[in-house]
Amino acid sequence: MYFDPLYIIITLPALLLSVIASTLVKSTFKKYSQVGVSSGMTGAQAAAMMLAKSGTNDVKIGKSRGLLSDHYDPTSKTLRLSNDVYNSKSLSAIGVACHEAGHALQDAQGYKPLAWRSALVPVTQFGSSFSYFFILGGMLFQIAPLIKIGIVLFSAAVLFSIVTLPVEWDASRRAKLQMVECGIVTQKESEASGKVLNAAFLTYIAAAASALLTLLYYLIRSGLLGSRD
Repeated sequence: MYFDPLYIIITLPALLLSVIASTLVKSTFKKYSQVGVSSGMTGAQAAAMMLAKSGTNDVKIGKSRGLLSDHYDPTSKTLRLSNDVYNSKSLSAIGVACHEAGHALQDAQGYKPLAWRSALVPVTQFGSSFSYFFILGGMLFQIAPLIKIGIVLFSAAVLFSIVTLPVEWDASRRAKLQMVECGIVTQKESEASGKVLNAAFLTYIAAAASALLTLLYYLIRSGLLGSRD
């Protein structure tokens, strides 16, 4: 099977960043998962308090399977926390739970980037699944319109990753503020929980960089940008 060395050259920086980000988030989460929060709250209780204090009472809090599988589903208004977060009283759990509660607050307050990201989900899923086939087929059979369709589809995934950045950053910003204001953590504890959120945000930067550089590779190899040599 042929593998293009140009792909490695172009996407290597993003790959290295992804490895660094993944390692950092796991090590940071593990470190502060050993440190208990002085309030004695669990992740689920912290998220519930943050939502209640803001007057957001229509969000359900449930469990999800898998490590760091925590997420907020705006379609069902459900905040799902992993077992390592839901019942844990650690600073890591508090940070992650309040971050997800931050997404629920975005939804409740009509934060537009979250709505844009949600609207992009269907086309992003389709584009991520089928763009490669259009691009590869177009290159193999020298059919330029197929290549362009594939690149347009993949561009939706790139746009999704870019829109995700302000959404995730804002959710963490809300969490850092509300954790202290609601009495969930002390100011000093908030700094530790914030380190977990900062490490997690780096993974989104890595994903956006990877998507952008992959798009650059497709544009170069298709001849739409620069030379195909």
